[in-house]
Amino acid sequence: MALFDLPLPELERYLPELDEPADLDAFWARTLAEARTFDLDVRRTPVEAGLRLIDTEDVTFAGFGGHPIKAWVTRPAGSATSGELLPAVVEYIGYGGGRGFAHEHLGWAAAGYVHLLMDTRGQGSTWGGGGHTADPVGSSPAAPGVMTRGIEDPADHYYRRLMTDAVRAVEAVRALPGVDPTRVAVAGGSQAGGLALAAAGLTEGLVAAMPDVPFLCHMRRAVDLTDADPYGEIVRYLSVHRDAEERVFGTLAYFDGMHLARRATAPALFSVGLRDMICPPSTVYAAYNHYGRGADGQRQQPARQIEVYPYNGHEGGQARQFVRQLAWLADVLDGVGRSARADQLPVG
Repeated sequence: MALFDLPLPELERYLPELDEPADLDAFWARTLAEARTFDLDVRRTPVEAGLRLIDTEDVTFAGFGGHPIKAWVTRPAGSATSGELLPAVVEYIGYGGGRGFAHEHLGWAAAGYVHLLMDTRGQGSTWGGGGHTADPVGSSPAAPGVMTRGIEDPADHYYRRLMTDAVRAVEAVRALPGVDPTRVAVAGGSQAGGLALAAAGLTEGLVAAMPDVPFLCHMRRAVDLTDADPYGEIVRYLSVHRDAEERVFGTLAYFDGMHLARRATAPALFSVGLRDMICPPSTVYAAYNHYGRGADGQRQQPARQIEVYPYNGHEGGQARQFVRQLAWLADVLDGVGRSARADQLPVG
């Protein structure tokens, strides 16, 4: 695929006008408050996965509506009872995928982190090893996929449920033994990158966010730039429901990563593929350039970086990006440690 979006110098300056709903913060405050009326109910079942150096648990916690959400938790063997509190990474899953098998996702645990991989409600049957979490909520008429489920009312939209699950996953990992709740990062690519941005904007006290080629950003522009799914689901829906455009994009604005990223406070490492036809580069840069500016757009931005892959599409940096993340997150945590030690020094 040839380059099709804005030139890189323009992408680096791209700061589109926002179409945030006036009640965006109230909507999410109400949504999360409702979710927290249900006990988090973290349940842990040890799994014998044949991994001598990694402990594995099948974890369930209460997400949106108190619905049970599955996750894999992996960590260095014996660390849960060692007395040492480890940093944690909450990772989300790309569109159509599920949590699969625990042994497929060992990088973070092998690097010394507690790793929670959240299953995706109602997905997991398009690629990978499958999902194990149902979405018990129905919806109004929708195109195949999840993008248009409840798309004419933000209270009913699928991503209200999934983004709430993403926030509750952070709360779940903070409740696990052996986890330092002040050193939790979020990560993921594509849909999972959009969820990482949502969690970063809706969760206090994260130490870092690592969204790769994030989906769900600057969605109105994305629909005009690409025919690819999942944005194509919106086009197909509107091609039938011809009078629904205003309601559809009004709903999506509540879940746009560009809007939620503005509210994040954690350092961030993004990635983008300049030939990405699924999540066009300008939509990624829209979220990146607005990241951390605050609800009023005036806050000083947290430290942020973006890795650019000029010759890649939606696959982005893949294993190379993970190497970059390992080094970057270690530096972030080292900086947090230095700051904490400095705060403990005697004055005078």
